[in-house]
Amino acid sequence: MLCGVRLEHHQGLSGHSDADVATHAVIDALLGAAGLGDIGALFPDTDPAYEGVSSVALLREVVARVHDAGWRVGNVDVVIVAERPKLGGHRVAMAAQLADALGVPPSAVGVKATTTEGMGFEGRGEGISATAVCLLEAVGA
Repeated sequence: MLCGVRLEHHQGLSGHSDADVATHAVIDALLGAAGLGDIGALFPDTDPAYEGVSSVALLREVVARVHDAGWRVGNVDVVIVAERPKLGGHRVAMAAQLADALGVPPSAVGVKATTTEGMGFEGRGEGISATAVCLLEAVGA
């Protein structure tokens, strides 16, 4: 699962929730920008309530908290680092899934994928990493 899209791949990611590393990066970007902490504090992996939970459902909850704190999402950009699976053909669907959860148009969501050309844990196919940034706008501005 990446950006709320289930990908057919011989090897999945392990995690307490659905292990959607890209959506987790978006969640942390939103929480950080709003001064609301981080995903681990809000949804700890020690809490059985979050075992197997959809990361997109967590994102929707975070968007509501961000809004309650006086902010709305302007745009989001996420970069996924993975040798495989190849993600180019999935980027539009990924952006659409994130946009729906964020309450913004798909044009306000960037999803990019890159590789490390065989270097590091991503290059060896041992895992995937993601980084996200966001713009929050004051509600009423």
